[in-house]
Amino acid sequence: MILKILFGLFGLGIVVFIHELGHFLAARAVGIDVEAFSIGWGKPLFRKKIGTVEYRIGTFPIGGYCAMKGEAEFRDALMNEKKEIPREKGTFYGAHPLRRVIVAFAGPAANALFAVLVLTFVWGVGFEVRTLGNKVVLASDIEAGASFPADEAGIRTGDEIVEIEGKPVSNSQEIQDAIAPRAERKLRVVALREGGRFTFDLVPKLDTATGAGKIGVYFWTDPVVDTVSPGSASAIAGLKPGDRILTINGYPVPYTAAIGRILKDKPTVAALEFLRGGETQATELVLSWDEEGLLDLGIQFGTVKFRTPPLSPAAALAKGSREAWRTFTVSLGSLGLLFRGVDLTKAVSGPVRITYMVGDVAAESFGQGIGAGISAVASFLALLSIALCLMNLLPVPALDGGLILLFVFEALSRKPLRPKFVYAFQMTGTAIIFGLLLFSVFGDILFLFGR
Repeated sequence: MILKILFGLFGLGIVVFIHELGHFLAARAVGIDVEAFSIGWGKPLFRKKIGTVEYRIGTFPIGGYCAMKGEAEFRDALMNEKKEIPREKGTFYGAHPLRRVIVAFAGPAANALFAVLVLTFVWGVGFEVRTLGNKVVLASDIEAGASFPADEAGIRTGDEIVEIEGKPVSNSQEIQDAIAPRAERKLRVVALREGGRFTFDLVPKLDTATGAGKIGVYFWTDPVVDTVSPGSASAIAGLKPGDRILTINGYPVPYTAAIGRILKDKPTVAALEFLRGGETQATELVLSWDEEGLLDLGIQFGTVKFRTPPLSPAAALAKGSREAWRTFTVSLGSLGLLFRGVDLTKAVSGPVRITYMVGDVAAESFGQGIGAGISAVASFLALLSIALCLMNLLPVPALDGGLILLFVFEALSRKPLRPKFVYAFQMTGTAIIFGLLLFSVFGDILFLFGR
């Protein structure tokens, strides 16, 4: 857990560093003096002045700031009720409004550029993907009495989804990527069944916990053991990699999703038959359920593995740019879902949950190898960087997007901003952001306690 947190803090710190670096470089480029550049908040653990800039590392590694010259002049104008902020050379408010727009925009732009470069690297070196196939199991076969869009459209267990909205798909990740951003929007799905090709029209339901679209399918996984955790119930029962589970308590197990249905009454012991080396054997599993009714058998089943070939620098840059843009547009479209009945405590991640997620991705992916770990973490950081870019471009006071609007208004009106107005504008934004932060942290706490 500690290692995951450290990984998470480091990853989040990188994304914030890139954002603040964008502001820093832009300020220097347009002639605005920077007094301090810090990674993290709170009392500086490290500080060193180089030229006119003091570089710092704060106590709390989440966040950071780029302090530009002019804060003292702004406070003086506010306290003395001046009609405008002094425009001294080298200060933030002494620069032309459009120069300030450049500085405000540079943070999100740096995050976008970072995402493109990271994804270019990932596609340039190639990467291994572990996923499931495109064969599906209807959720209604597992959750008795339930009905989902896949049922209503006529999809059946065992169908292989090969195309969504005209785009070929070959595995579970591609299918989820195609469906998730299209909640409550009509989809055309093509599937193979017994040698035939069938077309279905359906509308994914909105999952209020995640904001994603879902059609009500699991992905078919053969019940063949891939790994067994030492000391787990499965290890004690004698299961080994390569064993194929045939029955549990006399019920056939054609796919792994059936295990949950068979054990829905939470028995403490389960009789199990499995195939090993062509011979059917039997054993007994002693089951231990946690307080939330969850069970860990201590086994993992096989996944589909494939490796994308390394692309040339030009092709990798083109692919990385397209992926970054696709992620940005999908994230932008997801914002609208926040106002359509989504449970915000589950759908909106705060700093605690984001840190945990970065660390979790790092720990899990590095467990599959250094190459897989680097690719997975890099891709997740690119996603996080784009999310930070989009969030900061929102027209909310105190965010970069709000400042851009404010400075564009100043440039068009050709009138200097009044200190009181700027202060009220900033405080309004700060209150909004603080409220969202508290809300997201509350959701994070619920997440950590599994609610």
